[in-house]
Amino acid sequence: MKRAGIVGGLGPESTVEYYQSFIHKYQGRVNSKQDLPELFINSINMYNIFKFISEDRLDDLIDYVGGAAQKLESIGADFVVISANTPHIVFDEVKKKVNVPMFSIVEETYRKADALGLKNVGLLGTKFTMEHDFFKKPFLESSKKIAVPSEEEQQFIHQRIVDELENGIVKEDTKEAFLKIINKMTREENLDGLILGCTELPMILNDEDVDIALLNTMEIHVDKMVDQVFK
Repeated sequence: MKRAGIVGGLGPESTVEYYQSFIHKYQGRVNSKQDLPELFINSINMYNIFKFISEDRLDDLIDYVGGAAQKLESIGADFVVISANTPHIVFDEVKKKVNVPMFSIVEETYRKADALGLKNVGLLGTKFTMEHDFFKKPFLESSKKIAVPSEEEQQFIHQRIVDELENGIVKEDTKEAFLKIINKMTREENLDGLILGCTELPMILNDEDVDIALLNTMEIHVDKMVDQVFK
């Protein structure tokens, strides 16, 4: 049985969800509540991530996240994941710093969207995830459309994620504002799917809130982790 390594703390709320979801899905796979997977979590500082990206210090970001992955490898992780979307801006470079496999939340989400036959998806996340191309790239390379909110809406979503969701705060008015943006995007862009490209967004949005396919990137990523444990 392989041991997972999770680069966490990005933020703490979703790291808890990664841990609990991974355990529950593993126990469901083995059909036993008396069995637990072995894993390691290296919790780092999400505000360093934001600082490095804001200041365009991507080499520092690579070293920071790459160092966290190396520590997990050194203590026995058989594979590593980064439990957030935003740091995947440097995923390819971080992956080169370890010898064990790493699995991208972006690639796994793209595969899920492709399997569902989605052609025109929306993307929500931190402003870094929405304004950079790292999440959009696999979709555009396969002639799929991927839309993001306006620049003003991106800033609003980012601020609510950082100020509220990253701190475990869920407000009804924030949810209503998010849904207003989503409904506008769905109508104007003719979306057939929506990517929750921040692992805190499932705290406030779920399948019942929208009429299109909802791609929970954390859940998709954890499914891949559980698959890998048995390989």
